[in-house]
Parts: sequence; structure tokens; C-alpha cells
Amino acid sequence: MSITGECFCGAVTYSVSGKLSDPRSCHCSRCRKAFSAQASAYALVSPGSFKWESGEDLLTSYVGEHGFGIQFCSKCGSTLCGIYNGDVHGVTLGCVNGDPELEPVTHICVGSKAAWERIPDSVIQFDERPPEPGKGME
Repeated sequence: MSITGECFCGAVTYSVSGKLSDPRSCHCSRCRKAFSAQASAYALVSPGSFKWESGEDLLTSYVGEHGFGIQFCSKCGSTLCGIYNGDVHGVTLGCVNGDPELEPVTHICVGSKAAWERIPDSVIQFDERPPEPGKGME
């Protein structure tokens, strides 16, 4: 299975071999700013499964102090992926083409969500980040 994605103007495209994992929506103030939305919509990629197909030269990167960052199209501004130490870590779900066949999203950092945002009680929520596997979230 190959997943594809692209920016708003279509100049930057990518493919992911295999499935995306760990879909999440982060509600912290930094993600709200980075994604220009109430939260991010993001899923992880397996190491080595991500490939830029076109427009890689149009990417602009912003990297924070801990090595995590984002890459976005310099023409239209679409945030396409997250990076960690220079490697693509995950993709923004809004730029994925078609159905990535993901399970329900986990909502993280809801303890710092915007005051005006309402999240349904029925979704999985964590005030901060969820515990690591094997440490309380089985």
C-alpha cells in the first residue's frame, strides 16, 4: 500500500510505503500556531518509508531547540510533515490524499487547548502526552 500527499498548490508531493501509525491530534499552543488550527492532525511514518516525489526544493523547515520541527511548502504554506533531527517523523493528515485507513485519533495536550475549543467526551484524551507503551496505556 502506498499513501500519497501533497500541498495545497500541488507543487510538493510525497509518498509513504506502508501504513501510517499512531494518529493523533495535539492541542498545545505550539501546534495550534504551527498548523493554524485548533489542533494538529498528524500520524507517524516508519523509518525509511517516506519519499519526496516532487518539489523538495520548495520546502522550508522550522526546527525548534529539541530537534523537532515542521516542513512546509514555500509557495502555498501548507504544513506537510514533522521532522526530527532532519528525518521525516510523520505527516499532517490534512495533506494526505484519499483515505489513509487510520483508527480513531488520540487527542493529546488537551490540558492546554484553546479556551474556545470543545472536544467531545467520547474521544481518547490526555491532558499531556500519553504514557509510553507498557507504562499504563495498554
